[in-house]
Amino acid sequence: MLIHQSYQITLKSVLKGGIILGGNIVAWTMSTVIWFLTGNEGKLAEATQHLGPLGYEVRQLSLPKGTIVEPQLDTLEEVAIAKLEQAKQHLPTGDTHIMVEDAGLFVNPLDGFPGVYSSHAFKTIGNPGLLRLLSHLQSEDPVQAASLRSASFQAVAALWDGSRVILGSGVCPGAIASTVSGEEGFGFDPIFVPLDLDEFGQPLPPGVYGTTSTHGATFGSVPQTTKQIFSHRRRALDALVAELSSQSEHE
Repeated sequence: MLIHQSYQITLKSVLKGGIILGGNIVAWTMSTVIWFLTGNEGKLAEATQHLGPLGYEVRQLSLPKGTIVEPQLDTLEEVAIAKLEQAKQHLPTGDTHIMVEDAGLFVNPLDGFPGVYSSHAFKTIGNPGLLRLLSHLQSEDPVQAASLRSASFQAVAALWDGSRVILGSGVCPGAIASTVSGEEGFGFDPIFVPLDLDEFGQPLPPGVYGTTSTHGATFGSVPQTTKQIFSHRRRALDALVAELSSQSEHE
């Protein structure tokens, strides 16, 4: 059984394993452990921040390099599910929950490339190579340039709860800059400029100024705290949390 939840669903106020009275948790049961397949401590902390309030304890599952074979599939959802199937074999005895995350940069004028192959593309052609592929798409008008070079960071968080797969997806739309800029972040961050966000955190069309903006700066040129506001990974976790919270209401 596959459950997929989009980012827009609002987090409910019912916490897994807890009873809320007057805004306070007055009863609590033992936390369910979610093993998160990641080597990134920052991602682990972010997942803990999202899933902890629902009564889950998030632990890092570290496996030797090469244990999980990178699937060659067409969508992030398919890749995440394939990774889950492999990772399930390494769950500690007695535990049932495991989570993986997959993300990529999707460039619209390149028909979504590098997409699911983002990691390989970064290792082989890097930021300079991707800029060369878009070198023919230029404009002095920043709004037209953003439209010509439109792209999005996309992420999927996938959780196996012992009986089914639950998915949360997140998207950060923006555009590819004309030059590499900044040393913050990683991967394609130094060439990606996100669209502005409105007061509700939703992306606006190119050229429309929002309440939250990098003012044309790439992810590589802004602090991590700023990038987090736009984060596709955060939005994917938000969607996953919304689905888990919704399920808790019906249990």
